Amino acid sequence: QVQLVESGGGLVQPGGSLRLSCSGSGNIYSIYLMGWYRQAPGKQRELVATMTEDGKPNYADSVKGRFTISRDNAKKTSYLQMNSLKPEDTAVYYCHADRLVGDPQLGYQEVWGQGTLVTVSS
Repeated sequence: QVQLVESGGGLVQPGGSLRLSCSGSGNIYSIYLMGWYRQAPGKQRELVATMTEDGKPNYADSVKGRFTISRDNAKKTSYLQMNSLKPEDTAVYYCHADRLVGDPQLGYQEVWGQGTLVTVSS
């Protein structure tokens, strides 16, 4: 029943900006950690940014100063604002939730979104 759905990907020129959204639905009471990962063609999935439920962010060195993660706990939604985009940012971006609390019989859940493609190219 619990799902994460990403939106906001697309084609953008180098130096441009995009904002990704990740919307949770279903039986969700709380999510301790929400984050964004990405996977470029031929590469492993890597962490981009995370944020705890009390607002503590963590960023990969490659995106520090360019990307900003935020979240709205009431809406069960996270956002990734991406500025000064580079061709090397091209990847499928995945939303991630860890220590999700919903159905009490399930305990903590880990959930991934389906991914949204970001292409940075001229």
